[in-house]
Amino acid sequence: MPPDPQSTFKALADPTRRDILALLGSRDMSIGDVASHFDMTRPAVKKHLAVLAQGQLITVTPKGRERINAINPDGFRAMESWLSTFDRFWDDRLAALKSAVEKDAP
Repeated sequence: MPPDPQSTFKALADPTRRDILALLGSRDMSIGDVASHFDMTRPAVKKHLAVLAQGQLITVTPKGRERINAINPDGFRAMESWLSTFDRFWDDRLAALKSAVEKDAP
């Protein structure tokens, strides 16, 4: 199922969740591993991870008694695809600006 942009943006809106994503960019981690990097309770970290999973930015895989959290590249690709609309917006305007500048250049 493709990610819902609203739940993905909600996940990205919080600076702690962005920090968790940066941390998971280095390696997959259990909740305890993630919690050891933050000054907050393990349940609070678990809630942040749940929001990230709901936004499909991470995957959670059971491994024995632990749940391993990992970056979900597909979630980021869907976001990149959604944002590409705005890339085209700026590409068109920057191309027009370049043409105008080159036209006026001696």
